[in-house]
Amino acid sequence: MALDEAALDALFRNARTHSTFSDTPVSDEELKALYELTKLGPTSANCSPARFLFIRTEEGKKTLRPCLSGGNIEPVMAAPVTVVVAFDPHFYMKLPELYPDADVKPWFSGNPDLAEETSMRNSSLQGAYFLMAARAMGFATGAMSGFDKVKLDRAFFGQNGWKSNFLINLGRPKPDETLPPRLPRLPFDEAAEFA
Repeated sequence: MALDEAALDALFRNARTHSTFSDTPVSDEELKALYELTKLGPTSANCSPARFLFIRTEEGKKTLRPCLSGGNIEPVMAAPVTVVVAFDPHFYMKLPELYPDADVKPWFSGNPDLAEETSMRNSSLQGAYFLMAARAMGFATGAMSGFDKVKLDRAFFGQNGWKSNFLINLGRPKPDETLPPRLPRLPFDEAAEFA
């Protein structure tokens, strides 16, 4: 079943990157619901390497602040939640339960380069699924790079060994926010080919 025009508008055409948000908090239940939608998106061999850290306390933001590039500090500090989309470099340890039809764990356990490439690619996919799930649930999002990965990973992932990929600021849109026009996108003939 194809989505109607209103849904396509909400997910794509009218959606923008937000840098400010309303002060309304995002609840645990809402974050869990976002994850429940996100986890349904496909990944190669169902590897599901993405891990999500939801930073929303004053202490968490204080720890995150020195990891950020200067231009990202203000939007991150003001967002109700900053999501660190990360990945578990040892995601393949979960493959026996996630992909029980075949023994694919050795594909990755003996090949760290393939494991790194797979976890980065698929956690990026899962981060995009998270963005779309958030838009579908009426949240405003602002994805960003612009942080020191080594510093962030040391600050937050010293115990579990996860590695950061990118950040997403998350909250409810400000009712009076005026968003800038969409920046240009490449036309089809500059970005796609038929073969």
